Amino acid sequence: MQAAMEELAAFGTVTARSPIIATPAMGAAQRRFANAAAVLESELDPPSLLAACKHTERAFGRRPGQRWGDRVLDLDIVLWSGGVWASKMLTIPHPAFAQRRFVLDPACAIAADWRTRPRGLRLIHHQARLTRPRPLPR
Repeated sequence: MQAAMEELAAFGTVTARSPIIATPAMGAAQRRFANAAAVLESELDPPSLLAACKHTERAFGRRPGQRWGDRVLDLDIVLWSGGVWASKMLTIPHPAFAQRRFVLDPACAIAADWRTRPRGLRLIHHQARLTRPRPLPR
């Protein structure tokens, strides 16, 4: 994970890195995952950055296979300072980021006040929605 985060510097300037957090698997994966977040300042547009991330995944040994299965590395563009991006290959914000603690916990460690679009909520607000206690059903 550290080596992958170092590789991001090839795409721009990494201005913040979260701690690496171990989380349980989702879907068909059979092991725990290491998750982290980074803030990257880059001249690349989102499709070019996605292509660079996919190239890095392959360099680290990721091969096409089962969706949601075990994998060596998975780099996602979750948010972008330019707001919303939608194309056939990429949607920003990532459609499920607000329902995933493995995304929000590391992201909040480095950018809790980042406002997300289109709703304008801060990352910490999204995280609170997932972690707040809920009353038991009657």
